Amino acid sequence: MRKVWLYWILGPLALAILIASYTYYFKEEAVIKYFPLDEGSGFKSFGTSLNFASQEDDDEYEISWNMGSESNKSMYLRQDVSLLYVNGRLKGVVSKWEENTAEIEKETSLHGEDSQKYQAISFHHGEIHKGKDPIKSIQATSKDELYVIDSPHTKRTAFKKPSNEEEKEWKKRLDHSIRQQLEVQWEELITNYGINKDAYTLVPLTKLADYEEQPLPGTKEEDSERIKGQLWEGLYKNYVLGISDTKSSHPIQSYIPLILFDKKGEHLIVLYEDDTGKKHRLIQRY
Repeated sequence: MRKVWLYWILGPLALAILIASYTYYFKEEAVIKYFPLDEGSGFKSFGTSLNFASQEDDDEYEISWNMGSESNKSMYLRQDVSLLYVNGRLKGVVSKWEENTAEIEKETSLHGEDSQKYQAISFHHGEIHKGKDPIKSIQATSKDELYVIDSPHTKRTAFKKPSNEEEKEWKKRLDHSIRQQLEVQWEELITNYGINKDAYTLVPLTKLADYEEQPLPGTKEEDSERIKGQLWEGLYKNYVLGISDTKSSHPIQSYIPLILFDKKGEHLIVLYEDDTGKKHRLIQRY
């Protein structure tokens, strides 16, 4: 069964962004599901990119948001899902699924204005079915970020890493402002659930790709990929599919979720608040 979802997401000044999400279901269930990794399969390439596409006028500009991956062979099911945050708040989700293919690619354009920090995190996944053999999979995580400086007192510019003192100062200013907002939100969630944060390593969702080449905090190397795959399975089912508020027209504005990895290596917790103010806690035991 094939479904096409359309998300209307409003920007800072009610600018509408239309994001099409191509969603396939297998046996009426969301496709992202962890299966043991196939040692003989993998990705030729995978990635996420954010780029300043054009300057539309004095008030607006355009950002291109791309995700894509290519496996080393055609697979029964391929999927990529990407989340975009602007100044720490969720602004959009794209998800593309295809059967019997090796390559997934999705490009989305969105309008922006004012100085913003754009962050995108993507999960790339493939299911391998071989007759009566157990189902196996491949997976990878990628990210990108982009700063756009749009101020009356400076020339509009965009960068991923600052190349001069002015850009360094703008990056510092934006990072500090966003971090302050996030920490207030995260502290409220931690307090609400009575969590001793000293017992955990705290990782924002947007930083998960930093562990693509190393084990997740507090986990053993041989268990890390399984835990990561099961984490994304839970995030997709509970967070990605749950963020669209069909009962109202206000924007998706939830802050970046916080992942707490137990230092004893026994479990992890995902904390987030949706745009209606409802708090959520997901617990994954290893």
